[in-house]
Amino acid sequence: MSASLVTDEQAAFAAAVREFCEREAGTREQLVALGDERLRGHNQGLYQKLADLGYLGVSLPEEFGGGGAGTTEACILVEEVNRGLLPVAALGVSLIVAGPYERFGTPEQKKEILGGIAAGRPEAIAMSEPSAGSDVGALTTRAERIGDDFVINGQKLWTTAAHVADHLLVVVRTDPNAGSKHNGLSMISVPTDTPGLTIRPIETMGGSEVNEVFFADVRVPADRLLGTEGNGWRQLMAGLNHERLLVAAQGLGRAERALADVMAYVKERRQFGQPIGNFQSVRHRLADLATETEALRYFVYGIAARVDADPTVLLPREASMAKLKASELAKETVLAALQFMGGAGYAVEYGVEAQVRGALALTIAGGASEVQRDIISGTYGLS
Repeated sequence: MSASLVTDEQAAFAAAVREFCEREAGTREQLVALGDERLRGHNQGLYQKLADLGYLGVSLPEEFGGGGAGTTEACILVEEVNRGLLPVAALGVSLIVAGPYERFGTPEQKKEILGGIAAGRPEAIAMSEPSAGSDVGALTTRAERIGDDFVINGQKLWTTAAHVADHLLVVVRTDPNAGSKHNGLSMISVPTDTPGLTIRPIETMGGSEVNEVFFADVRVPADRLLGTEGNGWRQLMAGLNHERLLVAAQGLGRAERALADVMAYVKERRQFGQPIGNFQSVRHRLADLATETEALRYFVYGIAARVDADPTVLLPREASMAKLKASELAKETVLAALQFMGGAGYAVEYGVEAQVRGALALTIAGGASEVQRDIISGTYGLS
């Protein structure tokens, strides 16, 4: 972490998290022992250690058990944990979920959710549906107000960490006659042990950390509404900086790890009488990727500093740029690592094949690359 990017205190935090990752998962044997490392699952024991050290709550308000820091510290945590390949699938999504509660939650909701995250209890958010992925406004999951309760029916898809979460922050349609598809949406906090709620893991090439969720007359008290009824879309938009920066930090960490792994490999692997890293085609390509990674670091933390300076500012262009660049660079870097490592890149022993599967998912999660490009071009007046 460059000293010009962060304060001394932030640099010390980054070093502490990196040391923790190396101590807990610095070897292939440790990663395997933590669980199904190939599937990048969620190891709650390791997650709890992060909470006990105060790392999970570093960016949350002190009154709810957090450290009172900002977006920069959240990005540092996500970057270092992804660089360390820690199998804690709930980390990023829990920090993303924290944002809406911090901005719109009641004191009781903040105590329950923010305090729970700081203490090590995972959270998840349910937005996508079979016919509403990139077009979230097309969602049809319905919450009907009946007396003092909301009754929810519908289906959600690709819900990260739902299988380990205490609650789902569910984006639902509370008013089907509100006109625009972006009107009439609301956010409701649903405990995952609520009757009628079914969570089923989806097996994917990247693992099994995403789920489909079914709501069959799921009844929750009306006070589990987050923010204002019908204001869900605007509440979602208010958190885009935070969400996309955290995904960008995730991509940065993955690119760093793939680059470090392939650098170590090409220095040791010999062909034609010399290390393969000596060949111009290899060293020039890695030089380009190292340059891209360093530029990305300055971009991500520059945006984070702007958000910390004014948490109310919306940076749709910059946040989408960061998410796009980080996810695409992570993919590009792990694919280069796979290529330069040859057969070893495909071997489970080296772990690069798992990094490839994880990096590919980043170009889809949090808004696909195509969606980010559309948002970015739109900010320049291009339709």
